[in-house]
Amino acid sequence: MISTFPQANSLNYSQIRLKIRNFQAQLVEWRRYLHQRPELGFQEEITATFIAQKLTEMGIPHETGIAKTGIVATIDSSYPGPILAIRADMDALPIHEENEVPYRSLHEGTMHACGHDGHTTIALGTASYLWQHRQDFKGTVKIIFQPAEESPGGAKPMIEAGVLKNPDVDGIIGLHLWNNLPLGTVGVRSGPLMAAVECFRLNIFGKGGHGAMPHQTIDSVVVSAQIVNALQSIVSRNVNPIDSAVVTIGELHAGTALNVIADTARMSGTVRYFNPEFEGYFGQRIEEIVKGICQGYGADYELDYWRLYPPVINNETMAELVKSVALEVVETPAGIAPTCQTMGGEDMSFFLEEVPGCYFFLGSANAEKGLNYPHHHPRFDFDETVLPLGVEMFVRCVEKFCN
Repeated sequence: MISTFPQANSLNYSQIRLKIRNFQAQLVEWRRYLHQRPELGFQEEITATFIAQKLTEMGIPHETGIAKTGIVATIDSSYPGPILAIRADMDALPIHEENEVPYRSLHEGTMHACGHDGHTTIALGTASYLWQHRQDFKGTVKIIFQPAEESPGGAKPMIEAGVLKNPDVDGIIGLHLWNNLPLGTVGVRSGPLMAAVECFRLNIFGKGGHGAMPHQTIDSVVVSAQIVNALQSIVSRNVNPIDSAVVTIGELHAGTALNVIADTARMSGTVRYFNPEFEGYFGQRIEEIVKGICQGYGADYELDYWRLYPPVINNETMAELVKSVALEVVETPAGIAPTCQTMGGEDMSFFLEEVPGCYFFLGSANAEKGLNYPHHHPRFDFDETVLPLGVEMFVRCVEKFCN
């Protein structure tokens, strides 16, 4: 049995139209099917087949095989009007699920630990409702089911394949179920929402030797330690304190024995920031620091630095549209979380670089049910009563934008 809607302080479920509320059981069924069959980026064959099958059953025109496994559904109202895109990601993570639930992952070592199964379900539910009520809006809605958000990124290949063209998209929206916010809360703001993601790998080449004879060596561990400490000075001493940025070393490996000075060391890390003006800066500054320290110790190095995603920056007008819809649904400013920025990254940013849009968070945590584990945790799960709320948000955004 599907549970009835709990009442959240910031949400009146009567504001979700009855036809969408009555769709909850179907949404839960779809979501649990997808949750049991998680697939990694560009491998979403089962997921894509399921989406295409449902769209075909509904009679909704769609294209498959875009950027390998991506799908775009097109809902034309037959009335002239603007073109709005809705984007949903559909890939999973290489995580072993620890939830003891009937719908736990059937694919060992792979799990929907970030809510993408919910995103796909909400987009399917939105497509179903809009298709049945296409007389209620003008223009066209393109629903983009995107692969590989987690890595290596499916947004850019889909854009390059032309998903924002023919017809040309005027605006785009998307949501992320967010266990950092309680059920019935909408996190929306204009400007930067999520950070740019840049990554690096660094190899240090010294000269190994006996632990008791350091004067005969170039200690790669000591060099690495100096580099780790020095890299932290970039944010603390080179970045304006008003700006936010992070430099994190996530891996550091060296040595094979306690009495041997390691000749090589390797580390890797990530850089995050909101301000687009920092593009190119951190890679240059990291290399300057690494080069200087290695020269001082007589070591050599190899640095591989790359940009993964730009920052997610919401258009002011589109963010106001989403906020106005959220206020209609949650009915109280207490249900709106404008201070919802995160240093997490998202390749929705590539879509937002092309057309005005808004990406927002939809609170999905319910501590009373134990559904408040963080994203990417092996016990991540969310309150499924958020699914019709997501559909309601998207549908109202379409109606406001297109009418």
